[in-house]
Amino acid sequence: MRVKRGVTSHKRHAKIRKATKGFSHPNRVSVRRGRQALTKSLQYATRDRRERKRTFRELWNARINAAARLNGTTYSKLIADLKGADITLDRKVLSELAVNEPKAFAAVIDAAQKKV
Repeated sequence: MRVKRGVTSHKRHAKIRKATKGFSHPNRVSVRRGRQALTKSLQYATRDRRERKRTFRELWNARINAAARLNGTTYSKLIADLKGADITLDRKVLSELAVNEPKAFAAVIDAAQKKV
């Protein structure tokens, strides 16, 4: 008895087409181009999940430095003072304080500088 493979192929192609929704036209309609684009997009996604962490840390550092300079110190001196005073606030929290609660950030700076 002959086995026809249309259903399996159609399922596999439909899966690729569903995954490439939102891609440009050739990458969406052509199964071969879609498979290539999908593979590449997954590679980019993996790479960029790691890069996002770097990017956010850069942003936090820039915000902390800007707020520190408004309070008469620099980023590197502030981080050194925080370590010396044994204050364990991470950069994300410091950045949020710098942007949303400038008085609290100034209090953190004062506390770090008093201990040293």
